[in-house]
Amino acid sequence: MTERAYFGTDGIRGKANAFPMTAEIALKVGLAAGKLFMSKDDRRHLVVIGKDTRLSGYMIEPALVAGFAAMGMDVRTFGPVPTPGVAMMTRSMRADLGVMISASHNDYADNGIKLFGPDGYKLSDEIELEIERLMQDDLSDSLAAPSRLGRVKRIDDARHRYVEIVKAVFPKRLSLKGLRIAVDCANGAAYQVAPTALYELGADVFAVGVEPNGMNINAECGSTHPENVSAAVRRHGADIGIALDGDADRVIITDETGHVVDGDQLMALIGLDWHRRNRLTGGGIVATVMSNLGLERRLQSEGLTLERTKVGDRYVMERMREGGFNIGGEQSGHIILHDHATTGDGMMAALQVLAVLADSGKPMSELARQFERVPQLLENVRHKGGKPLNDATVKAAIADAEARLNGSGRIVVRASGTEPLIRVMAEGDDASLVKQVVADISTAVRAVG
Repeated sequence: MTERAYFGTDGIRGKANAFPMTAEIALKVGLAAGKLFMSKDDRRHLVVIGKDTRLSGYMIEPALVAGFAAMGMDVRTFGPVPTPGVAMMTRSMRADLGVMISASHNDYADNGIKLFGPDGYKLSDEIELEIERLMQDDLSDSLAAPSRLGRVKRIDDARHRYVEIVKAVFPKRLSLKGLRIAVDCANGAAYQVAPTALYELGADVFAVGVEPNGMNINAECGSTHPENVSAAVRRHGADIGIALDGDADRVIITDETGHVVDGDQLMALIGLDWHRRNRLTGGGIVATVMSNLGLERRLQSEGLTLERTKVGDRYVMERMREGGFNIGGEQSGHIILHDHATTGDGMMAALQVLAVLADSGKPMSELARQFERVPQLLENVRHKGGKPLNDATVKAAIADAEARLNGSGRIVVRASGTEPLIRVMAEGDDASLVKQVVADISTAVRAVG
């Protein structure tokens, strides 16, 4: 694949006010994407823009708006709204393009730009590369005439639209009445919509992470810090805890004891429930190479498959569309329910879990044990740049580790698409061997910087 200058595995992401996450780059994105998505007819073209609660959103949003408007595209801004809400409304409002300004689960100092096509799906690698190419060009000859500049408006009811959309996926025969739910919104994009949706469906809601100040998004809260919602569950005697990340496209659940339930168990819970109801399509579930071997074995016991992809929900979605699957996701809590959404949606996934909880009458602690996890260990090794995985000693360490596992487990070593990290994962039935091979590979990565 052609080397990318700006786009990573999930849009453009980086430290705010430093390359590539500067106002200048955001302006270029608006100009280039605006040019690409302006067709030759005379109708008005539309782009919709949402964001999370990061302080730097106030810098990135106006730059994007200026670029799109300069190309003649009308712009509708939503303010803070979850990423899946932007994807949904791109399609429902017949926009040419949707933009989400967010760095997802990263801390406030980072930000990012995610782009969605008119169908609500993330843009392909090929379209992103074309936008990059246009960003290098002089686009002054493509600027709109003064009479054709884009018009910009704020859509004040965007959050209410999203609430109604997610509520509609909850089975009408069920209610959340009587359930006590703790929800951690990570001081992020869902800080208003998640508590509202749960309350309107009948739950007693105990919300934390709902006081964003521009710099506390994901700070010791949300899906990357599930201990926060676990504490809220115990404090309020809740039946379940829901932890979203900064842009609410992923979810982690805790049971009534505060025990954390990861995305693999949630996919098994939802997938097997849908299978019993003849709702599951594709003959299985799509997940990434990071999902636990125990999930694969559990699905196989029901005659279902686990299709694995590269890490990144865009790759999960691509395989789902190719194979006709309607459930897929990542261990991190990115769960895609293709019957309802075109990207990961933490609230929609949580509501499917809540539907099983309400319907079964069983405690979440029982529902959470869908399979026995195979011992798995992940270590993130920070490096100073370059490509450590191309080093001969690192390659040798990985080969040696695979030989020692001897087919009794898996090793996945990959570079992060958003941070200078090498992610070293191993799993197998022998926990001590798994721990040793991860340590050996990590040591080799550190030795080359």
